[in-house]
Amino acid sequence: MPAVLTDTERKILDYMVHYLRANTYQPSIREIGEEFGIRSTKTVSEHLQALAEKGYVERDPSRSRGIRILGVDLNPQTVSVPCFTALPDDRTGFASDGVEAYLSIDRRMTGGKGSYFVRARGDAFAGMGIEAGDLFLVEPAIPGALRDGDLAVVHVHDGPGLFRVRRMDSGLALLNGRPPKGDSPLVLSEDHRVNGKVTALYRRLDGAQVTTSPTAH
Repeated sequence: MPAVLTDTERKILDYMVHYLRANTYQPSIREIGEEFGIRSTKTVSEHLQALAEKGYVERDPSRSRGIRILGVDLNPQTVSVPCFTALPDDRTGFASDGVEAYLSIDRRMTGGKGSYFVRARGDAFAGMGIEAGDLFLVEPAIPGALRDGDLAVVHVHDGPGLFRVRRMDSGLALLNGRPPKGDSPLVLSEDHRVNGKVTALYRRLDGAQVTTSPTAH
């Protein structure tokens, strides 16, 4: 499991990746400080050292731009998408806790900002057509955009869950792949929040484990 980054470390790393793609060279410590309103170059250096110790960058302290990001894809047609070990809770702002890796994929294959992958573990999503080891992509969505049969990530009373959407006379029914408790399934209401819907699934047909790199960007 890769070392978890703080929000500031993640933002600095993302900024460095975008800067490198646009300019073909890294920003200086001073430029990083100006971007994030950090006046002390020593503080910026400490953040960079933390990224180095966690295995995300290599540093040459003798040079102003002596930083090399590990595992970076500089193709401008790719976008960095976080891969979580479980459905993330958007109330925490999708913090880096639980992020297994950042995957670089073609921009045309993702819904852009706010999209994320989840690696299925065990039988957590049994009955949904998602098997252990699968990677599924969740893109932002609103209730009005959900269609019958969609897989939606919805925040219910005890946290986010994955549900199969069914349209009924009473509204959108949310099925979790198991027999509903009581006489009727859960119906989407104002008390629930739609976080997104599943739009893609990656599965190794040879049974091999899908491997991810903690420094993939």
